[in-house]
Amino acid sequence: MSIRVGIVEDNRGVRETWAKLVAAEPGLECVGSFVNGEDALASFPGSPPDVVLMDIRLPGMTGIECTARLKALLPQTQILVVTVYTDNEYLFDALKAGASGYLLKCTNREELAHSIRDVAAGGAPMSGSIARRVIEAFHRPAPAHPTAGALSPREKEILGLLAQGLVAKDVARRIDLSYQTVRVHLRNIYEKLHVHSRDEAVAKYLQGGLTDGRRRE
Repeated sequence: MSIRVGIVEDNRGVRETWAKLVAAEPGLECVGSFVNGEDALASFPGSPPDVVLMDIRLPGMTGIECTARLKALLPQTQILVVTVYTDNEYLFDALKAGASGYLLKCTNREELAHSIRDVAAGGAPMSGSIARRVIEAFHRPAPAHPTAGALSPREKEILGLLAQGLVAKDVARRIDLSYQTVRVHLRNIYEKLHVHSRDEAVAKYLQGGLTDGRRRE
């Protein structure tokens, strides 16, 4: 029986290249190719794929949000993120959303075909540099009690806005900084608090009183 593969990728050239690869590989079958997550979510339940190749940056909802929604609809479908992004935030958010693998777009055709078969068989394929990041994250010692002194005033401000439910782009607009500058601050926050994602940082903010060193009531 063929492995049924779905594709969610907004770049036409990449999307068509992946579709041709799947069509040319014995034992693989493309059951849908979409430019955005909304169309994929509307179509995949009627023809469930075994594996979905998922980009992260998509028009409309992100690939991470699409991954979470697709896993809720089709828990047996395996999501293989294929992206240019190596950031820990994207990596860990994708895995938390339900992705079973994380590849970089520089992955060659043979590796991609192998990874599709691997994830369908229960594996968790990752590009070498990505797997290294995961290992390093678990090797990093965490402080027992992160304190407010670890963060700069600007970092505390950004973390407080995230705790209010704002996303990074909204935070950038609220405090009149560029999105990329906010992302740099976020990376520094994650490093100082020894966390890997926005949710973990906010959890420590809410639980540990990181604004002033006292527990929030």
